[in-house]
Amino acid sequence: MDDESIEDLFSRLGPVRIRRLFGGKGIYHHGVIVAIVVRDELMLKADAELAAEFAAAGCAQWVYEGSRHGKKVAMPYWSLPDGAVDDPDEMAIWARKSYFAGLRAAKDVRP
Repeated sequence: MDDESIEDLFSRLGPVRIRRLFGGKGIYHHGVIVAIVVRDELMLKADAELAAEFAAAGCAQWVYEGSRHGKKVAMPYWSLPDGAVDDPDEMAIWARKSYFAGLRAAKDVRP
């Protein structure tokens, strides 16, 4: 997924900054990570509050096999809901939810 496509997809959220991350890309809005691209798949950020909405929408959480004992590691990123890529209004709703999840996560990390 190229940067221009990403910027277009997030245009209704507002300006985004794209940076290299984990061999993929991190997508930031006002300094808050809202999504990542890994292996050419776009995934939106979620926290415990938002994860249930992604699951209810049929999205899949990013899970990978960790190097220690082959244990599965769940990351706070989810696939896009059906139709979000093709519907700018729906994409804006989910992107905004991910932005607020990112804000909540940032607050949880601060001392």
